[in-house]
Amino acid sequence: METIPIILASGSQRRQRFLQELGLDFSVVVADIDETPLPGEHPGAMTWRLAEEKAREAARRIGAGASRIIVASDTTVALGDVIYGKPVDAADAVRMLADLRNGPHQVISAVSVLRLPDDRQTTRINTTTVFMRDYSDAEIAAYVATDDPLDKAGAYAIQAQDFACVAALEGCHASVMGLPLADLRDLLAEFGVGVPVPVAAVCGLFNTLACCARDPAPLSIYRLH
Repeated sequence: METIPIILASGSQRRQRFLQELGLDFSVVVADIDETPLPGEHPGAMTWRLAEEKAREAARRIGAGASRIIVASDTTVALGDVIYGKPVDAADAVRMLADLRNGPHQVISAVSVLRLPDDRQTTRINTTTVFMRDYSDAEIAAYVATDDPLDKAGAYAIQAQDFACVAALEGCHASVMGLPLADLRDLLAEFGVGVPVPVAAVCGLFNTLACCARDPAPLSIYRLH
């Protein structure tokens, strides 16, 4: 059986940490693409498209030849059909956080796995409803002043303990952080790749709530059918 290297098509420290905690050996090829929504594009459709395009861009950078498994992901915050991407500046971050305050919105994460050289690609999408607490304008200003929101979709990180903007959620905590772990595990399994560490154990490192994932019996690690 062939051992096949894994490539993560992301410079995100959070996604890299997830793969590390799952016990996966991988290298990083950052896929820089245009993330502008297409005219009239639904948030879910955009998220799916961008995850697949990131995987394809990483494949282009690698070039033809050796076998690889490429993992790519994209995360979008949506209030209804309105997409909340990364803020352009501090004022935009303030606007987003004020819009999302004291109510629900959706966090949509897509994860795509592309195998080379046969170009087989499979993608999943995960939608989680997030309920924000009624934080104050002063709390928004203090959080934005840290610059943490400026590289985050929706201008917040669920793991930001000082701000702690999320009151509750329905769905996947890891997906809100940028990578739905159970979906990643299941997609890798389709390619014969097992995840050494149970998803629930990794989720528990970041999530004080119950993990939504149920771990199946382990597969052989890095086995390609």
